[in-house]
Amino acid sequence: MSALPLSFACAAYDRMVPLLTGEVRPAGIDLNFIPIASPREIFDRMAGRLEFDCCEFSSSELISQVATGKSALTAIPVFPSRMFRHGFITVNRDRVRSPKDLEGKRIGVPLYTMTAAVFIRGMLTDQYGVDFSGVEWVQGSINAAGRHGNPSAPPLLKKVSIKVNDSGKSLSELIDAGEIDAIIGTDFPRAMRTNKAIGRLFPNFPEVERDYYRSTGIYPIMHLVAIRRELCERHPFIASSLYQAFCKAKDIALDRLRFPRALATMMPWTVADMEIVESVFGEDPWPYGIEQNRKTLDALVRYLVEQSLIAKPLPLERIFVPVAE
Repeated sequence: MSALPLSFACAAYDRMVPLLTGEVRPAGIDLNFIPIASPREIFDRMAGRLEFDCCEFSSSELISQVATGKSALTAIPVFPSRMFRHGFITVNRDRVRSPKDLEGKRIGVPLYTMTAAVFIRGMLTDQYGVDFSGVEWVQGSINAAGRHGNPSAPPLLKKVSIKVNDSGKSLSELIDAGEIDAIIGTDFPRAMRTNKAIGRLFPNFPEVERDYYRSTGIYPIMHLVAIRRELCERHPFIASSLYQAFCKAKDIALDRLRFPRALATMMPWTVADMEIVESVFGEDPWPYGIEQNRKTLDALVRYLVEQSLIAKPLPLERIFVPVAE
């Protein structure tokens, strides 16, 4: 029986490289790995035109679609991208000195519905009691004028004060000029390099993030692996085959990071960094599967409800198809 051809679009992350090179091959699948560095491009092409059979995809966007009952996509519990976001809260330090100072401010964000923004708002509310009800959100690209992609998230379920940035300036230029007070998202404004008043809300973010993980068990999941639903229904084996291959590829990447005699990356202190990582997370800092990530996934679903992206909590088993581990 010939292997089933599947296209897969994803950035060439270290945990994906063995699949890109063919070192790891999913059983019964001829995987065409399409490396695309921009996640937003992948999301827009998949959501808009179903261009791929499976791909890296926004966690918040997929869950919001599934909640409508009309999603053409399903997912497996593989997480190409996860990242703490404390370090991605940039503020005018003359106006915002503590998390509570964000209340009632004008805050820039690439997309109100993006997973990074959802986790940042949820974390600030849970950990610091920040009330975002009086915030005016200014939505647009951080370092370029105009919008950030073409998202497919359904409309919000209640009115939120969101202004599209049609000023002809980037969010970076707006915070530099004092027209907004903060920016949250997935990048840093270039104005950080030139304006001394602009900096991180949490300058010591690595320590803050480690403490946050130790106290909550939450390691924010940005992206999951989405699969065209009809394809999964026609070929049920592909979910487990892909899941097992992704796990094997990740294990290879972790072994390379731990190899002490030659560095796998250009980061000079990778060996020391891995010792810190293992002291916080244990042997597997990047687990796949539902149970290993239930605290993080439950938090994301709760934040989506609290922030009016979905009407009620979804069981995680409705978001992900079953896989054999």
